Amino acid sequence: MVQKTQKFVSYLRVSTARQGQSGLGIEAQRSSVTNYLNGGSWKLVGEFVEVESGKNNNRPELQKALSACRIHNATLVVARLDRLARNAHFLLGLKEAGVDFVCVDMPAANALTIGIMAMVAQEEARLISARTKAALAQAKARGVVLGSPKPITRSTQVMGARQSAVVRSANATRWMTDVKPIVERAVREMGTLRAAAGYLTLTGVPARRGGMWSATQVMRVMRTA
Repeated sequence: MVQKTQKFVSYLRVSTARQGQSGLGIEAQRSSVTNYLNGGSWKLVGEFVEVESGKNNNRPELQKALSACRIHNATLVVARLDRLARNAHFLLGLKEAGVDFVCVDMPAANALTIGIMAMVAQEEARLISARTKAALAQAKARGVVLGSPKPITRSTQVMGARQSAVVRSANATRWMTDVKPIVERAVREMGTLRAAAGYLTLTGVPARRGGMWSATQVMRVMRTA
């Protein structure tokens, strides 16, 4: 069921403060997640509990869980699909967040959601293609000379490289934002950059490019705005 050495972050949610205080629903969700992960070699690197309505997309604990997933390259696991949201737009936002997720009650939900999106996009692309071909055929029948696609030039290659650099920069900025609170806490508790680097390495917080933390890396994170 679960791939070996896979990392997970658990997200548990209840809708009312009474459920949150009493633990009603939380323990059932936690048990469901534990039973799902039972087997293989896995590690639960974090658990986040939220008391919030599923209709509210502004959930700080979920954002923390997503940050933890990105930091540890982990998969978000929830007991039930409705613990995430009933809003389709919100679920699509999880894909944009760069985080894989799995629902215990419907393990194929992620693939199913993406599959439905892909089918809709594919059908829309087919319709656009059909309309374009029909328009081109009509233009050709009127005697319009249709040009060939523009060749790839040095300028288009440079533009593509710049776009890739922008994406890499955005990913680096998001990683800095995710990991900075953890690094700041490590520096406060350990007292020095070198000690904080050792603490982060020992506690399993991955460095930007993997491997061990250094005092220089800690300092760079601390200096980010």
